[in-house]
Amino acid sequence: MDPKVSEAASSVRDLLEHVASGVGVDAEVRVAEHEDGVEGEFVGDDLALLIGHHGETIDAIQHLAYRIAFRRTGAPVRVVVDAAGYRERRSLALRAAADQAAETAIQDRRPVALEAMSALERKVVHEHLKDRHDVETYSEGQEPDRRLVVAPVVG
Repeated sequence: MDPKVSEAASSVRDLLEHVASGVGVDAEVRVAEHEDGVEGEFVGDDLALLIGHHGETIDAIQHLAYRIAFRRTGAPVRVVVDAAGYRERRSLALRAAADQAAETAIQDRRPVALEAMSALERKVVHEHLKDRHDVETYSEGQEPDRRLVVAPVVG
């Protein structure tokens, strides 16, 4: 395993343990090293405080973990932080919303704006719909109200 990944994993573990302890959440911290980066996860029963509204808190923790790992290793290392499987559940919900928006856009022949979401969430939707040739996606608005729009392809 790349020593930079191992060093990043150690940094991520330290941060996640510190965060869980600091907010008083009873959570086990698991960290896995992969060739392409580090995955950290909070495991426990009541982790809503660590997830936050639409994942805002877990996204912030992930951003901090990435920055700390980068500073410690001097190299960019992919870091993903999750809590109780939130990222997969949210990804499924976002993909379902994207499919529904695409069908509505095609049926009504008009752009459909999704709810405001983070850049990470918008990327999930963009990636999910990118292979469809009947719709296009783009973002509009300013953070924190930036929305992804699904529009029918005209032509």
